[in-house]
Amino acid sequence: MNPRGEIALISVSIDLGAGRRGVDMGPSAMRIAGITPTVERLGYVVREVGTVTAGGFETTDFGPEPRAHFLDEIVAVAERAASLVTQGLKGGCLPLILGGDHSLSIGTVAAAARYYGGSPGSIGLIWVDAHADMNTPETTPSGNIHGMSLAVLMGRGHPRLVGVAGSGSLVAPENVTVLGARELDPGEKALVGELGVRVITMSEVDERGIGTCMDEALERANRGTKGFHLSFDLDSLDPRAAPGVGTPVQGGFTYREAHLVCEKAASSGRLLSLEVVELNPVLDDRNHTANLAVGLVASALGQAIL
Repeated sequence: MNPRGEIALISVSIDLGAGRRGVDMGPSAMRIAGITPTVERLGYVVREVGTVTAGGFETTDFGPEPRAHFLDEIVAVAERAASLVTQGLKGGCLPLILGGDHSLSIGTVAAAARYYGGSPGSIGLIWVDAHADMNTPETTPSGNIHGMSLAVLMGRGHPRLVGVAGSGSLVAPENVTVLGARELDPGEKALVGELGVRVITMSEVDERGIGTCMDEALERANRGTKGFHLSFDLDSLDPRAAPGVGTPVQGGFTYREAHLVCEKAASSGRLLSLEVVELNPVLDDRNHTANLAVGLVASALGQAIL
C-alpha cells in the first residue's frame, strides 16, 4: 500500500501550565494506548521527531510572576515544541502533537502559522475546549498559563509568551473558533467581545447540532487561509465519556459528537496540524480516556465508518 502521507509525532510532557498535576504523563498514556500502530494502520508513515520534557513541578523555579506561574520554563518548552513542529513541517509531515497541558499550543500553533506564511490569516484555528483559554495576567483568577494560550496566540498577554510567536499575533480572530465552551471567566468574556473570536458554547451545540457548528468553524478556519490547526482539549468531552482530563466540566461532548468533530476535520481536506492535550492518566479509569484520544486522532486523520 502506498503511504497516505507522513506524520511527525511529537510529545510535549508538561503540566506546569495547569493547576493540577498529571497531564505531563498524557503523551505516554496515548503511546501505551497504541497511537503509533493506530496511525500506521491508516496508511501513514510515522516519523518520531522528538520529545519535549518540562522540568518537574517540585524542582522548577516558580518564577517572579505571581500571575503567570512557571513563566521561564513554559516559554522554553513552547520554543522547543515550536522547533520540533517546524522540523516536521519542513520534512513534509503533518505534525501530531501529544500533550501535555494547553500552554504547549503557544509554541505549536505559532510554528505552524510561521511555516504557512507568518502573518495573521495564514492559518485558521479550531480550539475544541470547555474553556476559552483567553485570560491574561491581568484577568487570570489562577495564574495558570494553560488558561492564557489562545489569547497569547492573538497577541494578548505577557510579552514573554507573546514573543514566542515572534512579533505578536499570528492567528487572526476572524479565523478562530472555540468549540464546546461551557466555562468562561469574566475577563475572557470581555476579550472575546473585543477581538471578535467566535465562541460556540455547548448550549448552542445543543440547539443547532454539532455538525452545523463544526461546519461553521471550518468555514471560518479556511476563509482565506492555507488550512487550519486543530487543537483538541479532551476536557471538551463530558467527564462521563472522558474522566481522565486536567480540568473536567460537566455537560460536554458525547463520544459521537467528539468523533464527528474529528471526522469533519479530516473530510475537509484542510487539516495542517493536530494536537491532543490535557489527558491526565492520574484521573483516568484503566487508560479509558487515552484509548478514546487515540480513536479521535484516527478520526481526524481519516478513519471512517464506511
